[in-house]
Amino acid sequence: MLVGVSFFVFAPVVCLVAQEATPGSGAASATGSSAPSATERGSPGGAGSSGPSANDRGTPSAAELLARVDANEVYNSITYEGEMIIEHQGKRFVKVFRAAGRGNTDSYVEFLNPEDRGTKYLKKEGRLYVYSPDTESVMLISGHLLKESMMGSDLSYEDTIDNETLSARYTPTLLGREQVEGRDCWVLELSAKKRTESYPKRKLWIDVRTGEVRSMEMLALSGAKLKEYRLIRSQRIGGRDFPVEFQMRDLLRKDSRTIFRMRNVVLDAPIPDSVFSLRNLRR
Repeated sequence: MLVGVSFFVFAPVVCLVAQEATPGSGAASATGSSAPSATERGSPGGAGSSGPSANDRGTPSAAELLARVDANEVYNSITYEGEMIIEHQGKRFVKVFRAAGRGNTDSYVEFLNPEDRGTKYLKKEGRLYVYSPDTESVMLISGHLLKESMMGSDLSYEDTIDNETLSARYTPTLLGREQVEGRDCWVLELSAKKRTESYPKRKLWIDVRTGEVRSMEMLALSGAKLKEYRLIRSQRIGGRDFPVEFQMRDLLRKDSRTIFRMRNVVLDAPIPDSVFSLRNLRR
């Protein structure tokens, strides 16, 4: 979820929500690099889409804007290599991992950096499991544990298990247009349809030209800011502008931010069932 990005694709909060695979769909891929290619979109100020802008088509409805966000970031399956850079109270930690996701329930993440090597996470049918190489055991993460920080990052475990699109979970209201670091954006306010939603309100700044979420605030019912998301870089993959680098900030943590980077992203390619099994978690 990112926007709605699930960590398990580390896109909890940005609605990188996997959907059921469509028969006959082809895989789309992009290799990562330190410098954006001509098809990549950088942080605000980069090149825009060559297609017509929303302004050319008139003002879209709030529902149309949110549907466009979902369509930009929804996939049938995904594999990628990732890096999570955590900066907290003057300390810096780097986590390296590989991840896979399929359907709207199955995800797998394995950490590769020396300090966390062998730590694995499996999301299966709405349940989140973790394997610890130290104890050689599997634990189900549930209840109050879901609200804890994941691997010391600015994401909670709860952020990682959202399975539905933003359109399914929120009612949108269009507030107008604003500039975000030089980019013209629609401003969308979201109100949760269910009282059980982790963030009762969200505020999105959606790029008028590309439909990307440039910035997002996750809010309490009172309107207090809880977390912030900022897009750093996106890449053209499978006909969409896909976020491959972004920043998350938990505003309840002092001097903290987490930067996520994704490389070698492959969308909509078949993934074996064995990847998303408890046996693979223990292997």
